[in-house]
Amino acid sequence: MTGRLIGVGTGPGDPDLMTVKAVKALEAADAVAFFAKSGRSGNGRGIVAGLMRDDMPLIPLYYPVTTEIDKEDSRYKTAITAFYDESAAMIAARLDAGQIVAVLSEGDPLFYGSYMHLHVRLAHRYPTEVIPGISAMSGCWSLAGMPIVQGDDVLSVLPGTMDEAELTRRLADTHAAVIMKVGRNLPKIRRSLAAAGRLSEAVYVERGTMINAAMIRLAERLNDDAPYFSLVLVPGWEASR
Repeated sequence: MTGRLIGVGTGPGDPDLMTVKAVKALEAADAVAFFAKSGRSGNGRGIVAGLMRDDMPLIPLYYPVTTEIDKEDSRYKTAITAFYDESAAMIAARLDAGQIVAVLSEGDPLFYGSYMHLHVRLAHRYPTEVIPGISAMSGCWSLAGMPIVQGDDVLSVLPGTMDEAELTRRLADTHAAVIMKVGRNLPKIRRSLAAAGRLSEAVYVERGTMINAAMIRLAERLNDDAPYFSLVLVPGWEASR
């Protein structure tokens, strides 16, 4: 008998926004795995801290690199691929022993989540379940009270890490946009929005749904520092502007 792999969406940050099914999965798990930067406790683990039993075995998966090397650099690709291979092997050993392993993923597991790198390595070999989570963008536009799309509006979800010219082109060619992966890319995002004529509409949200959440029109925000949990919203529905 093999165990079971569960990708658990922890939602945008507020533990109360986790699904009942996700909480039940944590209660039933034999071990919980979480991704984190080396030396950190991990955002996903922080969200579920009060929802797990005290003696729950934890499997920390520490990234070997984050922003120290450009993602297009061959050294980055080699290091991160080896990391996901090793992480999958570590979890496979637990599954082979018949354990239920829950892997935490901020937001939704299959939407820009690290969990998906384990999923493609393990889901064809073991019984697997993915529990969806409320995405960060949904949590943020709800916090902002911003109607994002309506009718025939087109919504584009864009990573802030993409090439500046391509980001500008796509912003100019969509009704609404959510820009993810902001962080140190905020100056570039600001320039792209301005070039596309959309800066005045853009709203910056950080740590959406968390206790220390904040939001402001991007044109009014002078600081270009942004935490991991941040994104930019550009509404499409005319009435919301």
